[in-house]
Amino acid sequence: MAVLSISNAHLAYGHVALLDGASFSLEMGERVGLIGRNGTGKSSLLKILAQIDKLDDGLLQLQQGLTSVYVPQEPELRPEATIFDVVSEGVAEAKALRERYEIHDPEDDLEWVAERIEHLGAWNWEQRVEETLHRLNLDGSRIVGSLSGGLKKRVALARALVAQPDVLLLDEPTNHLDLDAITWLEELLNSFKGSLLLITHDRSFLDNVANRIVELDRGQLRGYPGNFAAFTAAKAYELENEALFNARFDKILAQEEIWIRKGVEARRTRSVARIQRLEAMRLQHAARRDVQGKVKLDIDTGGASGKIVAELDGVSKSYGGRSIVRDFSATILRGDKVGLVGANGAGKTTLLKMILGQLEPDSGKVQMGSKINVAYFDQMRDVLDLDATLADTISPGSEWIEIGNQRKHVKSYLGDFLFSPARANSPVKSLSGGERNRLLLARLFARPANVLVLDEPTNDLDIETLELLEELLADYDGTVFLVSHDRRFLDNVVTSTIVSEGDGRWREYEGGVQDWLIQSKRAAALRAKNEPTPVVNAPAPAPAPAASPDALVVAKPKKLSYKEQRELDELPKKIAELEAEQTQLNALLNGTELYSQGAARIAEVTARAGEIDEQLLALMERWEVLDAK
Repeated sequence: MAVLSISNAHLAYGHVALLDGASFSLEMGERVGLIGRNGTGKSSLLKILAQIDKLDDGLLQLQQGLTSVYVPQEPELRPEATIFDVVSEGVAEAKALRERYEIHDPEDDLEWVAERIEHLGAWNWEQRVEETLHRLNLDGSRIVGSLSGGLKKRVALARALVAQPDVLLLDEPTNHLDLDAITWLEELLNSFKGSLLLITHDRSFLDNVANRIVELDRGQLRGYPGNFAAFTAAKAYELENEALFNARFDKILAQEEIWIRKGVEARRTRSVARIQRLEAMRLQHAARRDVQGKVKLDIDTGGASGKIVAELDGVSKSYGGRSIVRDFSATILRGDKVGLVGANGAGKTTLLKMILGQLEPDSGKVQMGSKINVAYFDQMRDVLDLDATLADTISPGSEWIEIGNQRKHVKSYLGDFLFSPARANSPVKSLSGGERNRLLLARLFARPANVLVLDEPTNDLDIETLELLEELLADYDGTVFLVSHDRRFLDNVVTSTIVSEGDGRWREYEGGVQDWLIQSKRAAALRAKNEPTPVVNAPAPAPAPAASPDALVVAKPKKLSYKEQRELDELPKKIAELEAEQTQLNALLNGTELYSQGAARIAEVTARAGEIDEQLLALMERWEVLDAK
């Protein structure tokens, strides 16, 4: 049953249609992830559903008595208030009703007030606030103005949850949260009893929280059951079919256009129905929503740095008696992709500044490499002049820009980052948060650098741009330092991870976040295994039997038998045959001819396609087993 819905929704920003006859419904208990490119109107849609903004046209329907709470990207909180007072704003009606009841105004309908208090559970609203604060690990006496961005986001979530809404609308809830807080938020939202609609580009978060993905694409809303991984598979298949259909359509349209332009003799025999079909095809082609282009990312590394970028030997740093970095040693080589992971305030920026020679350690030694040219991606976007145009931001005072050995017009370069030529002279303040991040990337990559420092580059970037940025950084010849809480992004980019382990201790692990988690769990298990367990009045253990010489011989891996070797040799041929048949069946299923051959034939082809998938999987698994021997 739908708790809220929009139908035939229209919304435009200037000449850009954000919603073009779109429809959407949120079912009871659903956890929906809303995704789409930056600037497509996701936040605008969320505000409409929260009844903050209105549609240009269309219908918004809400279930009677529905309560919903909206948490924006940058929540507005009273800086002078305590956390308790701000969170209590979520139960403002309950608080006001109980005060009204306690005043005992004779002109008031106290019976109605009492019934409303009972309905809202307002008799003990303080207890509800305290329970929420405890659940979210917040100190109610702290002043909001002194909090970090991550804690402010947690306070905003507490204010929303204490209201016990039927629907929770969240815009980029993971921004400013560290990895521990993101994991905590996943658990919190998975236990939330109401309906949830959230905007996020964190793919791991979507996989762990969402049970349906809705994509805002070219003014339309399309739903896909399952998490982000399921969406990725379904979307790839859908785009492939769309491309095939468009190619066939364009071919037929071109043939019809040639036919209509034939000589006088051909025009005499023209079919009226055929001319009408051509007119319809022209209209259909004009109305087509073509897939938008992709961001084209490229970077000039300039000259290569020395082989060693930085060498740290036992460095330490403290502030106000608090140890930020304690006895840390590491060697960073040219081409390393290093991720820095830690809670907000752990000292990632401090450690990074010491690695780059911008901050002297209290003790220890930092040796910097040679020929280092550093470029920074600023997390808070402070370096952007909001009144400057996009073109001036990229290339002040010139219409041209040098990228390596290439010379590009600034409008063409902005086009690579999906900014239309018409927007080149627009002010930066007209851009959405994600578009500003994309502009920062364009500015960053326009300057030659052999060391990139990226501080939270993934905030507000759409998923497609994230994936392209991953590819660029993977192929980048220089050195990368990446501060991020996006687990998927770190796993796909970094070669090693420097992790805060508390009390100023930092440790470097090979690989990304998942590798770190696996290695740290193994280390903890080994420590637990090696620690002696105290036993009271236990008998002395019996002496272990002496190991025989045969037992000390390391077992050699078994060799393949003659039969297994023949099976292994034949597997590639079998797999190739099945894949060829699979290609033919997919062509049938994607075409139109099959669907004129009757239901039995369609069922036969579909069933065989499923069988081939299972057979291929079995053969691949068998190949791995035999190959391991």
